[in-house]
Amino acid sequence: MAVQRLAWDHADDAPSSASVEARLRREGVRPYAWSNAAGDRYAAHTHGYTKLLMCAAGSITFVLGDHEIELRPGDGFVLPPNTPHAAVVGPRGCTCLEGHR
Repeated sequence: MAVQRLAWDHADDAPSSASVEARLRREGVRPYAWSNAAGDRYAAHTHGYTKLLMCAAGSITFVLGDHEIELRPGDGFVLPPNTPHAAVVGPRGCTCLEGHR
């Protein structure tokens, strides 16, 4: 199963923690928020569940094997279980919300 992008579906509504939470709830998960400072890094790791993640503020770049996915407010993805990934937080930090299946 490949990584699936989650598109922002509110052209007239800027992404915020509340609106991103509502978007993820429509995907059937119970999201929670987390934040990191500029330049923070996550080493490569995996999860045993499907992760739905969306950026609400700032930016973060996920490294998945030989390609990268940069998330800005309103961008997101569905990450299949056991997919190796690392991440680097952008220059303004980030706030993301995620839920698990």
